[in-house]
This record gives sequence, C-alpha cells and structure tokens, in this order.
Amino acid sequence: MTSHPPFTSAAAAAERMEWLRQQIRHHDYLYYVLDRPEVPDAVYDEWMRELHALEAAFPQWVTPDSPTQRVGGAPLAGFAKVRHEQPMLSLANAYSAEDLFDFDRRVRATVGPVRYVCELKIDGLAVSLLYEQGRFVRGATRGDGETGEDITANLRTIRALPLRLREPVNVEVRGEAYLPKPAFLRLNAQREAAGEPLFANPRNAAAGSLRQLDPQVTADRGLAVFVYAVADAEAGGELPVSSQSAALAWLAQLGLPVNPTYQVFERIEDVLAHIEAWSERRHELPYATDGMVIKVDDFAQQRVLGSTAKSPRWAIAFKYQAEQAETVLRAIELSVGRTGAVTPTAVFDPVSLAGTTVSRASLHNEDLIRARDLRIGDVIVVQKAGDIIPEVVSSLPERRTGNEQPFVMPADCPSCGQPLVRLDEEVAWRCINPSCPAQVREAILHFGSRDAMNITGLGEQWVDALVRSGWVRDVADLYLLRKDQLMQLERMGDKLATNLLAAIAQSKHNSLERLLFGLGIRHVGEKAAKTLASHFGDLAALMAATPEELTAVREIGPKIAESLVAYFRQPSARRLLERLQAAGVNTRYLGPRSATGPFAGKTFVLTGTLERLDRKTASAYIEQLGGRVASSVSRQTDVVVAGHKAGSKLGKAEALRASGQNPNLAIWDEAELLAQLRAAGLNMEK
Repeated sequence: MTSHPPFTSAAAAAERMEWLRQQIRHHDYLYYVLDRPEVPDAVYDEWMRELHALEAAFPQWVTPDSPTQRVGGAPLAGFAKVRHEQPMLSLANAYSAEDLFDFDRRVRATVGPVRYVCELKIDGLAVSLLYEQGRFVRGATRGDGETGEDITANLRTIRALPLRLREPVNVEVRGEAYLPKPAFLRLNAQREAAGEPLFANPRNAAAGSLRQLDPQVTADRGLAVFVYAVADAEAGGELPVSSQSAALAWLAQLGLPVNPTYQVFERIEDVLAHIEAWSERRHELPYATDGMVIKVDDFAQQRVLGSTAKSPRWAIAFKYQAEQAETVLRAIELSVGRTGAVTPTAVFDPVSLAGTTVSRASLHNEDLIRARDLRIGDVIVVQKAGDIIPEVVSSLPERRTGNEQPFVMPADCPSCGQPLVRLDEEVAWRCINPSCPAQVREAILHFGSRDAMNITGLGEQWVDALVRSGWVRDVADLYLLRKDQLMQLERMGDKLATNLLAAIAQSKHNSLERLLFGLGIRHVGEKAAKTLASHFGDLAALMAATPEELTAVREIGPKIAESLVAYFRQPSARRLLERLQAAGVNTRYLGPRSATGPFAGKTFVLTGTLERLDRKTASAYIEQLGGRVASSVSRQTDVVVAGHKAGSKLGKAEALRASGQNPNLAIWDEAELLAQLRAAGLNMEK
C-alpha cells in the first residue's frame, strides 16, 4: 500500500489524523469486540503507521484517546486511591432453586410484577470505568466497595476497551476484566517454564495482571473486559434508558464490549430453565464463568427495592457448583523439577469434567495430601479449578474397604536416590543433589533456553537422548560434546549435529547475565541476573560477595542474596563453574563499555524482524558497545534499526526526521547494523 501524499496544510493533516483514528477505533471494535474483522491486517497496520507518523510530525494534536496511546509511560511507583461516587456493592449469592424462589417472592412482594435480566457471571476482576465527553479518563478496582485503586494505565492496554466512545457522553460504567482461557493457559505455561508459581485460576491471573506496576506487563497478558452496568442507574441519574436490558443495548451502541448472551424473562421458572441450559454450555466459552446474575430489569423498581450495606436487593448471583466427579485414586507419582522440588501428582481413573477427560492432577506438596487425607485406592472427588485446572477436592473415607494405602513421602529422591530435605519455611521436599538426572534434564533445558544461553536446537528430544546416553550429566558436559557422539543418536543427521555444535560454541560468548540466569539459581531471575552481572562485572567478584554486599545492590533482597551465597558455597557448584570456565564459557559482563565506546551516549530502537540476529542478541551487541536500546522512538532517538516488516516505529522515525524535530536521526537496515558492529571490532560468530 502506498503512503498518503504530503499535506498541503496543517488543517488537512488534522483532518486525516481524525479520519484515521475513527477508522482504527471502528475496526478495533469489529475485531476485538464483535470478532468480525472487515479489513486485512496490512491495511490496519498501514493506518496505524500513518497515524504514528502524523502524530510525530504534529505532536500538538496527539490526543489521550488516540489508538496510538494504548501503552506508554514509565512503570508506576504505586496505585493512587479512588473513591467511588456510587459504591461498588457485591452480590448476594444463590445456590439452589429455592434460593431463587425466595428472592423472587421478596421482589414481587415489594414491587409487584417484574421482569428479570439474566447475564453470565464472568470470573474476573470488577472494575469501574469513567468516561468524560466520551473519553476514557479513569479506571479503578472495586477495592472495599467504597475506595479502589487507580489502574487507568493498565486498563488502557485492553484492546477491546474503547478509549473514546461513539458519543460524547459523561458516564461511569462497571464491568469485569478477565483473562480468556487461551491467554490463561499460555501465561501459566510461561510461568512454569520460568520456574514461577502458577496462577490457580483465570480470576487470580486477571487480578494479578491488572495490579502490575508496569503497564507493558499487563499489555502482554492479553486481558479482555465485559461491561455490564451503568454506575448511577440505581441513584436515579439522568440516563437515556430506563432499564437494565436497554442500558446494555445502549452501552453496546457506545462501542463498549457487552456480553451478548443476556436475556430477559418474566417468570422465575424461565430464569431457572435458562440457568440450567447454560450449566453445560458455559464450558464451551473461551472465558471462565462461575454463575448467572439475575437483575430486576426496571431501574425505577431497582430504586424502590434499594440495597443493604453490602448488596443490592434487586439482584442476586446464582453460583454454579464446580462440576465434580468421583473416581478412584490409583497412584501418586513424584516428579523432580529444575530446582529440585519434588511434586506429587494424583493419577486416577479418567473422568469427564467441564468438557474434557482428565486423569491426572497436581497435589502440589505432601501437606496437601495429609490435609485431604488421600490414600492410594481411595474414592476421590475431583473438579476443575476455574473450569480449567484439574484438582483433587477430597477423599471419601466412608467408601473405604480397608485395602487403601496411605501415601508415604520417600526419604530419598525418586530420580537419584539422594536424601530429600525440607528447608525452613517451605512446604516442598527438595533434592539438593545437582547431579540428579531429573534435575539435570530440566537444568539443561533451562540452560539452553532462549532467555538463558540461547542454544538453538537443544530441545527436549535431544536433551533426553544426551542424558540417557550418559554423555551429558551437567551443563558443562555440553561443551565437551563431539560430532561423532551426536551422530550416534537416533534421527540425528550431519546438518543437525553441525548446527547444534555451532550453537553450543556460540553460547560461550554470551555475557555473564545469561550464564547466571542459565544456572537456574533459586530466586535469580533474568532481571536479577542482569543487575548482578552489571554491578559486579565478573563471576569471581560475584562469588566473593558477602550477603551484605549483595543486598546493597539495588533490587537485590535477602532471599536472592541467601540463595546466591548458598549456591556458591556448594563444592559441586564450584566444580561446575570451574569446568565451564575451562571450556571457554565467558564469565564477564559484556554490557555497556566506558563512555568512549563507539555507541556511547546513543539511543537505539529496533523494529521489524532481523534476519541474521534475533532482537535480544542485537540489543546485547549494541549495549556491549556502549549504546542504549529503547522501546519507543522519540526526539532523543539516535538510530532506528529497521528489519523486515518494520511498522509504526519506522514511520514515526521518518516523520521526526522529515519534520525537523530530529533531523540527525539515522535509519539503518540490518546490513548497516552488522557493518557498524564489525567496524567497531566486535567479535561476532560468522
């Protein structure tokens, strides 16, 4: 697609910018709310790129509700408090048909004939959204109902939430922010790979995502939202509608995401039938639901019914019981993770739950097994937490025959046979033998992962084969592998072996922070590794540091310090590090050089896909030569490196240069970047 011709006047540019914003908002609504895209991605991307460029050229006309302003600004120091003008009340719960009949009798005794609106209860985090003249100005959590937290910056990252409504109205609406099931599973998979605790359910994940101090983290989670109420309806505020069903239709007309499944009924019997119809059907939805909300439709009747201190008398939430099944616990298997934690898993006869067949569930730790009195052979009750993650709820002792066997946590590691230990203030048993085969497998996979040593091609298949062969007993053995050994592995060809050995050799040149993260030291994540590496400069200095010296480093707390000292104290760890150094693995920090480095003082931005270098490697090279890599283009940017399919950042760079706001901004392709790196004398693998 060709770019728009130069504008003959500022007014023409302003008109074009407003047209672009309207188009992008409209197609955001079609794509994210209605799931009905009407233009190709390339057209949408071109509009975004052009809008970025125009806003860079005319920054005085950038509006807070522009589609370009979804994520921006530095991480927050904390959340400001927001007092709700209309309290965010919680709902009373119903668990049976009789509870609903009682609710219906109370309502009709007060207001007479009534209609009910039934809405699916989304399992997420309640939020309040304030629009002034149609522009989104503030979002807050429920908090205690009277006072919540200002999470405006994080809510702006939700693509389904419009920053500008279709009409210039002043309105405060209430909704539920949630994490779709696919996004929840993806997030937990990422956390498991990083050795981080998993979220128990989508609701906890949504709450944790919205309370991130860095909006970019929230943006990466993939949250969504449904709006379900107008805040001042009960207070009698001036509204163009007089009922809940009409309000939902009006909110949708404004461009807000409204769950389309709501229905209106006049008889409580029909409400019950509707609830029953959704009991199974809800499992097919791409989001978690835990009930049905029943509301009196007419706002005037709502005001007559009023509220208690905690909940409205005109609404009730019918809570679905988690779908449960009885089955027989056949075994409790143990697995050893990368950090040595031994995790028990229940193995039971397959049962159907929430639309899928399950036969395994994590039991997390020995204490949980004891608390739920689980024995091999027990009849147990299982369910899916949040309708997604299988869990064992309880055993049924009254069904026992006398043949059941209590579970006994072994004294020794099921993988290597070394004694297990239980550290202070921990519930998990751990194997602390660094040569444990199960830990070795997980440790090697982590060591070679993209964010650690980035050994391309070292996947599960080859790690399993190498550990089984006995050639790799720890990560240092990777650097002793020979091609003739690899060629003996089943399905390993000449090219695969050559590429794997080349990737292993390349990893020797990584900066210290990658090695630190790759070692899998408890509590030392990617960020802490970078902080420690840049502060101490080399491995020897880090190993010699005292706990006091470690905690003196910004963002390094006692847990990280204690874990590092304990790790470096182990003779086996010291031997491993000596072998890595002997193999030629770099143990120095290769971050920014002194102020005299060839890229010193320059700010780089990378955009698009690079063919020869991945984004992290390119950033590391730039920092090694003294440069700084930023995420967005501004007047302070010195160089933009544009790869294949470079997007809006390139457009913004071109506009800044053309408008004279940053006339010296350089735009390089990948070939130019590589040439500059070589000219600076950087040692790169060919």
